[in-house]
Amino acid sequence: MNKKILIVLADYYKDISDGLLKSALKNIPRSNRVKIIRVPGVFEIPVTISKNLKKFDAFLALGCVIKGQTPHFDFISQASTNAIMDLSVSQKKPVGNGIITCLNMKQAKVRKNKGAEAANAVILILSQK
Repeated sequence: MNKKILIVLADYYKDISDGLLKSALKNIPRSNRVKIIRVPGVFEIPVTISKNLKKFDAFLALGCVIKGQTPHFDFISQASTNAIMDLSVSQKKPVGNGIITCLNMKQAKVRKNKGAEAANAVILILSQK
């Protein structure tokens, strides 16, 4: 498989995003070409994917949202998830959702290898006929 994959990485929590990226890259076969674009937060992931739809075969959305004292967490999490799903379905291209949503930093640190699961999902969809 020789596909072009774009990883859009939200760097708001750099330690967590670096862990997500590291785990994702381990699960993408070397025969694929990978480009990484870093964005400030998960809200910027869907538009970045949208701007690059014609250039890549598949996408990985990686980042972390941690619940705070306001409903902002709910709005950002839901909006990002919906936008990613809409892009994937409407464009018929796989978008692996590796955006973790956590109640606290402790949960995030435990889950920072979840990028691998998103990468596996994308690779599986790309291999479908």
